[in-house]
Amino acid sequence: MFVQVIEGRVADREGLQRQMDRWMVELRPGAEGFLGAAAGITDDGRAVNFALFESADAARANSERAEQGNWWAETEKCFSSPVSFADTDQVETFLDGGSVAAGFVQIMKGRGDRDRLREMDARMSQHAAAFRPDLIGGFRAWVAPDRYVEAVYFTSEEEARANEANEPPPEMIEDMGEFQSMMAEVEFIDLADPWLY
Repeated sequence: MFVQVIEGRVADREGLQRQMDRWMVELRPGAEGFLGAAAGITDDGRAVNFALFESADAARANSERAEQGNWWAETEKCFSSPVSFADTDQVETFLDGGSVAAGFVQIMKGRGDRDRLREMDARMSQHAAAFRPDLIGGFRAWVAPDRYVEAVYFTSEEEARANEANEPPPEMIEDMGEFQSMMAEVEFIDLADPWLY
């Protein structure tokens, strides 16, 4: 899987969502290898979009289409500042991955040890159904050797907040302590009204 992470400050919220919807109707049919997208705007006007493709080649082919260039020229006008792009094929999914059924998506940007995080994901997957029934899954995109951007999909924000207080199973207490210390340096970006395609 290949992921492109697009971020920027938004001047026209409605315009950006219209452009996203328009892409799905008009440009998606010709986007070979497109897997899906998760996007949204935070309360303070920060837009984040994850575009998922089967491969870097598929993403590149899409970017080189004339209609894609024309669409982006219009879409870029919705932003109030330069837009940043981060591309990677170093992507790991956990639990059920992303889902268009999610009512809330939380993005986390941080640093960590890949192998250790992978171990913690595996242990969490064994207990998630009972411990965090609100957690659908997600993916972690490594944009540098020790730096990642992660999208986590939940059934709803209300259920996610409520279940944050759940006591972990005894075999996960040590992991959760380590996880909490790691989270102290993580930037959280909440998409309370995600656009999922």
